Order: sequence, then C-alpha cells, then structure tokens
Amino acid sequence: MRRSGDDSGSAPVEFVLVGTLLTLLTLGVLQLALCVYVRNVVHDAAVEGAYQAALADETLADGEVRTRELITRAIGAAYATEVAASNISHGSEDIVRVTVRTPMPLVGLLGSPGMWEVSADAPVENLQ
Repeated sequence: MRRSGDDSGSAPVEFVLVGTLLTLLTLGVLQLALCVYVRNVVHDAAVEGAYQAALADETLADGEVRTRELITRAIGAAYATEVAASNISHGSEDIVRVTVRTPMPLVGLLGSPGMWEVSADAPVENLQ
C-alpha cells in the first residue's frame, strides 16, 4: 500500500530541476559578461584608432587599420569587418570619427552581423 504523502524519489527530480535552472542562470550571466567584454574591446579599439588617425602624420586609413588590428587580436576578425573613419567638423574644430559595426554575441561569440554600432571621436592634431 502506498501513502499519498510519500516523498520518496522526489530528491532526484528536484536536483534535476534546480540544477537545470542554476545552469541556465549561470550561462546567461556568462553570456552577458561576454557581451560587455566584446563591446568594451570594440569601443576601446575605436578610440585607439581615432587617436591614431588624428595624429598629424597619420591618415584615416591608418586609424582603420589600427582599429581592425586591435579587434582581431582580442576577439577575432569576424568582429573587425566593418570599420570606417571619417573627418567631421564640430564648430571650428576638426574631429576624426571611427565607427565600427560589429555583431552582438548571442550564443558564445556567434551573433547577427552589424547589430552594434560603436563610434569614437578624437580631435585632429594641428602643428600650427
């Protein structure tokens, strides 16, 4: 005869349910941390590229190359495919802007291309 209030056998089921929930939660936090890391790497590379291109003896292409190089070293070439540098005027000052369009990592480093756009500015160096 079985009693209706018997708890035998419930521990393995509880372990599987709680373990699955905790595993999914941990993986979600790790993926969020990876997204923040990728965004910071891309932004820092754009800043570095903008300052490189803003130097008096450098070109916009030099800034793009520097940005691509930094991104490729840190997270891979797939994240450095769309890099553009341009000169813009802000009042009486000339500014170099480096813009990077990159995938947002959704599962590991896999993601949809061009979901994030990061840009950085640097004042153009004058030797006058």
